[in-house]
Amino acid sequence: MKIEKDLKYTVSHEWVRLEGKIAYIGITDHAQESLGDIVFVELPRLGDKMNKGDEACTVESVKAASAIYSPLTGSVVEVNDDLEGSPELINQKPYAAYIFALEAEDQAELKDLLDAEAYEKLVAEEAE
Repeated sequence: MKIEKDLKYTVSHEWVRLEGKIAYIGITDHAQESLGDIVFVELPRLGDKMNKGDEACTVESVKAASAIYSPLTGSVVEVNDDLEGSPELINQKPYAAYIFALEAEDQAELKDLLDAEAYEKLVAEEAE
C-alpha cells in the first residue's frame, strides 16, 4: 500500500491535493485495494455545491458500491471525465486518477485532515 507524503487524507479514505484554491480529490491506494476492481464512477456535476462531509459521488466495484465524501466545502470546478470510460484508472494510479476538484471555500478546513503519518496509523489500526 502506497501513501503519498504530500497529500492530506480523511478517515473515510479520500485524499486531497491542494493546488492554490483548487482541491483535487480521489480515493487512496488502501481504499481502491479494499474495493477491488472498480467498474463504475458516478461523478458529481460541475457547479455542485458541497459541504464538508457531504456525499459527493459513488464508486462501484465488483465487490460493492462506496460513497465518496467531500473533505472540504466548495463548488465542483472539475471532474475527471476519463473515469467514465476507464474507471479502472483508479485501481491503476489512485493518486493520479482524481475524481473531482473543488474550489475550496475555507482552507482552514485542511487542518482537520490527516497528514500521511496519521493516515498510515489509521490504516494500521483498522487492520487490527
